[in-house]
This record gives sequence, structure tokens and C-alpha cells, in this order.
Amino acid sequence: MLKTIARKLDEGRALNRQDALFLMREVDLLALGRLADGVRRRLHPQGRVTFVVDRNVNYTNVCRTGCRFCAFYRQPGAADAYLLSHEQILAKVAELDACGGTQLLLQGGLHPELRIEWFEQLFGALRRQFPGVQIHSLSPAEIIHLAAQSDLSIETCLRRLQAAGLASLPGGGAEILVDRVRRRISPDKIGWRRWVEVMESAHRLGMPGTATMMFGAGETCEDIVTHLLRVRALQQRSGGFSAFIPWSYQPGNTELGGEEATGTDYLRVLAVSRLMLHNIPNIQASWVTQGGTLAQVALFFGANDLGGTMLEENVVAAAGATFRLDREELLALVHEAGFVPARRTTGYAILEEYS
Repeated sequence: MLKTIARKLDEGRALNRQDALFLMREVDLLALGRLADGVRRRLHPQGRVTFVVDRNVNYTNVCRTGCRFCAFYRQPGAADAYLLSHEQILAKVAELDACGGTQLLLQGGLHPELRIEWFEQLFGALRRQFPGVQIHSLSPAEIIHLAAQSDLSIETCLRRLQAAGLASLPGGGAEILVDRVRRRISPDKIGWRRWVEVMESAHRLGMPGTATMMFGAGETCEDIVTHLLRVRALQQRSGGFSAFIPWSYQPGNTELGGEEATGTDYLRVLAVSRLMLHNIPNIQASWVTQGGTLAQVALFFGANDLGGTMLEENVVAAAGATFRLDREELLALVHEAGFVPARRTTGYAILEEYS
């Protein structure tokens, strides 16, 4: 069966569910890595590994959803609950802009008091003051919450945010796109169809984005494959995903608890993602959850991108993952692996190579 799969890959044909389950369950890890590396080389023959200079600003930790896997959220009224002011956010973005950053990832909880005007005013100020920083912000769950809070349709909400300055959507909150899993780990969060609805609507309006997958929280191989197939099907319809980012659940300080996925689990899921998502050009290694060494290994298992330098990150850190890489460390990591690091935009246009 492995030869049949290899032939499909050579011919550029899409793998099916049976192929994916075989790769997840049966294939030797190194053989799987060689297949994924071959696909990466065909898609990215220049030998580049890309990254973006960005900052994750978590504008609030107040969230009424209460996902069992999240260590970051606080209930409204909690002693350590917060909501950043526009002035505080602008100051953080000024620091990003001063160091040549080009991407702002603004994400928070589902705050019960925020309406769309708060974001319109913020995005307008960001666009005026920092025109070189792309606003790559707000997950589908936040969009649906904001639309409901503001008595708007999803499309109207997206159009207004786009007019204010929102340029692209991150794929946060996807977790596993299987409602049986979602009901167990995040019972009050949107179902998988609503996630797809928001992303497809955004793509239709000309706002591209990324797709993610959080695995290792008790889902099955079948669930992982279903997630990949649903992302692939949406990409086939809309073409709006620039990258896919799998990352492992971090159990520290969470209600859900459990054990963290192993490094070999991560590499297997990453490689299968590269092999299944033939229509998504970039696969991102998550050094934030895996650390620099494993992210370096991931470059030989299908990944061609290392995400952002992340001037700031709070959500994963709240669960106990404290990996950090500055720009020089990231460049060294890529060079040591034998690749050429390249700084990019959110849309993967190359800004600078470091040969």
C-alpha cells in the first residue's frame, strides 16, 4: 500500500481517508518523514524556510466559553481578569513596528461586553498609525461571538471589520473539526460547521487565512483524518488558506488534564498533514509548543515555515510551554538544518533572505 501511496504523491493525486489512516497507524516514522520531505521539496525547491516577525497580543483573558483545554481564560469578574485598552494595544504594536514587525495576531476570549465598534475603532487606529503591520486577527469563534453581540450577520460583521482594517483571519479555535470531540473538550464553543462557515465567508470576501489543528486531547486517528479532509475540502472550494499549523495540546494547568503528545506523535501528524493537504502550500512547525530542536527536525518531516518570532505569547505559556526564540536564534536554527531562512509577509511574499 505504501508504494501505491508514493505513486499517488508522485502523480500529484490526492490521498484518501484509507491512505491517511494507513500512514497514521502503520508506516514507519522515518519512511513517513521521507515521503513528506519529498512533497515539501517539490513544493518548495528553493530550500527556503520562512518566518514572519510578529506579535501575539491577547487583548483580554475574559471568556465565557470555558474550554476545558485552556489554561488562559478567566471568568468575568475574576481577580486576575483583564481587558487591554486601545492605548495599551497600540503601545505593544509600536514596539512590534519599531523592530520591523509586519504581522499582528490579536486574539482573546469571548468577552461579554465588547461590541464591534470597539474593534472598528482599534483597527482604524492601527491601520493609520502602523500601515506596514498586517492585522491578522480574530478566530472564527470570536467573529461569531462578536456578530451575535452586535446583532449582525457573520458576513456583515466581517465586512465591517475588513473595512476597518482586518486583513486576514488566523485559524484558531479549530481544535479538531469533529463535534463529538468538541463537545468533550469545549462544550460551549462553536461546532465545526460554524468554524468552516466563518472561514469560507472570509475567503469569499478576499480575506485569506490559516488553518490549525490542536491534537493530543483524546481524539482518535479517524478524528485527525476527518479534520484534515474537512480543511482540504474547504480549501478546494475557497482557496483561502495559505498555511496549515498542527500543534499539540498542552495539558498543564488545564481542567482537561492528561498527557502531552510525544515528539514522535507530533512528527507523524505533521508529516501526514503535509501529505494530505496537497492544496495548501505551506506547513508550519510549531516551535512555540515543541521547542526549537523538534521544530528543526520538523523541517525534514514536511514543514517549510516556522511561523513567527512572536514578540509576545500568553495562551500557550499559561499551560506551561515557555519556549522562546528570538530572530537570531531562529536564523541559526534554520541555517544549522541546511536551509536558507527567509523573512516573509503574512501572505508569504518573501521580504528578505539570510543566505
